[in-house]
Amino acid sequence: MDITPTRRRLLIVYGGRPGGRTEQLRRAAEAGVRSVGSGIELVSRHALACGPDELLTADGILLGTPEHFGYMSGALKDFFDRTFYPAEGRMQGRPYALFVSAGTDGTGTVRSVERITTGYGWTAIAPPLLVVGAVTTTALQQAEELGATLGAGLEAGIF
Repeated sequence: MDITPTRRRLLIVYGGRPGGRTEQLRRAAEAGVRSVGSGIELVSRHALACGPDELLTADGILLGTPEHFGYMSGALKDFFDRTFYPAEGRMQGRPYALFVSAGTDGTGTVRSVERITTGYGWTAIAPPLLVVGAVTTTALQQAEELGATLGAGLEAGIF
């Protein structure tokens, strides 16, 4: 009998450009997930390169987006547009978290993402991490903690 625990899959879906503030936060969140241990399989994909199959096999989702004109990135919106109907009714209660790098206040971005995740039936495991302006050491620590929290909760079976 095999008693090897099943690894839980955490999917990070992000928008933004290479080297940008969202990427800095994503890398910190990934480090947090990796710090949890070997019970988590981390899959990190740019939103334009991620589809329904990867989403449907995820045990938890971490979303990252820059604020563009008071809204989420076009890449993340495109991801939602391509995956919503294939996932509709199939992901109730799935844990997720959100981080946003914003140039203004980011509230429109947070509201728009939360409306869409409600349609998926996902459950937020923490308040959104909203970073306005430059990415500070504190913001990187918060992103790392967010990744670690989601990863640890998945690994422990809390989420």
